[in-house]
Amino acid sequence: MKYLSANEQYKQRFGRKMYKASVSLDVTCPNRDGKKGYGGCIFCSAGGSGEFSSSASKCITDQINDAIALVSRKAGKDAGYIAYFQSFTNTYCPADHLRCALEEAADHPDVYALSVATRPDCLPDEMISMLSEMNEKIPVYIELGLQTSSDETGELINRCYRTEEFRDAVSRLRDKGIYTIAHVICGLPGEGEKEFLDTVRYAAHSGVDGIKFTCLYVLRGTKLEEMYDRGQISLLSMEGYFDIIEKALAVIPENVAVHRLTGDGPKKLLIAPMWTADKRRVINYINRRFG
Repeated sequence: MKYLSANEQYKQRFGRKMYKASVSLDVTCPNRDGKKGYGGCIFCSAGGSGEFSSSASKCITDQINDAIALVSRKAGKDAGYIAYFQSFTNTYCPADHLRCALEEAADHPDVYALSVATRPDCLPDEMISMLSEMNEKIPVYIELGLQTSSDETGELINRCYRTEEFRDAVSRLRDKGIYTIAHVICGLPGEGEKEFLDTVRYAAHSGVDGIKFTCLYVLRGTKLEEMYDRGQISLLSMEGYFDIIEKALAVIPENVAVHRLTGDGPKKLLIAPMWTADKRRVINYINRRFG
């Protein structure tokens, strides 16, 4: 099935193959520190989904260098990098604090763009203004964790914001010309194919520029692990998951780029489904089915 991939879009924009260089900022989330809740989303690990990045105790430049070193042999000398502020909620801090980190990342000679993972309820006007100023200097991508368009499911997963806040954030970012990406999860507790496709339609028609899919997986130390141990959730097979993703691709407008067909958790924390840990097998399957 033909769809617009992020790789195609990156090559059009930057003229080269682009790789993510994951970095960590010393931030948390409002549903972890008590401002809105505790414990974080039920699927999120203690590392705030940033296990593939260096420690936030290191400076941004050193973290980028570490990340590039991990993929440089595969990437080659002509590759470009996107500094990806991945773990926790990276706009849950004063705008000037994030600005300093973004400016340091932008000064790295191999960095061509910045990507900031956050929540739609953590984007006050001063933060969006700062991101807009940065976007005039270097391309900025904002990745918003929607996960589901259902407020009922959102409450179950401890998301701690309402879906209407997502659409509002996308609108405000687009008004400033900032590229936005929605994260959605297939297989959340209580949701089937219909609910996931509803989420995809909602995200794709909200005004986002891109979308990231992932299969629900269970990590050690999460609330989801407790639900899994009690038999309260079922997980998708690889074929079953991509059957649903194929239908999701069919409802996405052709101008919305697909930034990821599925994700993978750190092997040391992964409990299930184990097919997500076999990255080579998954990539080969994707290439056969969607290539």
